[in-house]
Amino acid sequence: MKRRDMKQEVEKELLEDFEQIRNIISENREKTGALIRVLEQTQELISYLPPQVLEVISKDLKIPLSEVYGVVSFYNFFTMVPKGKYTIEVCMGTACHVRGNPRNLDALRKEFGIEIGETTKDGKFSLDIIRCFGCCGLSPIVRVGGDLYRRVNPTKLKRILTQYE
Repeated sequence: MKRRDMKQEVEKELLEDFEQIRNIISENREKTGALIRVLEQTQELISYLPPQVLEVISKDLKIPLSEVYGVVSFYNFFTMVPKGKYTIEVCMGTACHVRGNPRNLDALRKEFGIEIGETTKDGKFSLDIIRCFGCCGLSPIVRVGGDLYRRVNPTKLKRILTQYE
């Protein structure tokens, strides 16, 4: 598919969401931290923040587009790339790193053929790293689709992931 055709396809899909996005904007417009609230709720709705959506948010909140992009690029929670159904987050804080999460990360890369920030071809899994979950005593920690798993090793990780298929 050509780049132009892909862009038109994304825009077509987003048209259905724009009404809900505009509702999110109007519900949050007067609240403190409106931009971050709108970005969070919008990403929750459509799973990522494509340029077309950022333009609508910028225009409707009357915030310069450069500021919107600045916020999105500053916080690693936000993504402009579609994510998989389940995000696998590997903690790379000191305790998790020392206790084996680099091996878990390597196992995931091999298993799915993806790198950090990428999504499997079937759209099921995305792979990310987190600096710390704050539960170092249970390390190494891996979170899959919001579920936290402790003392993970590559064998245990393989069993865990079968629950998400």
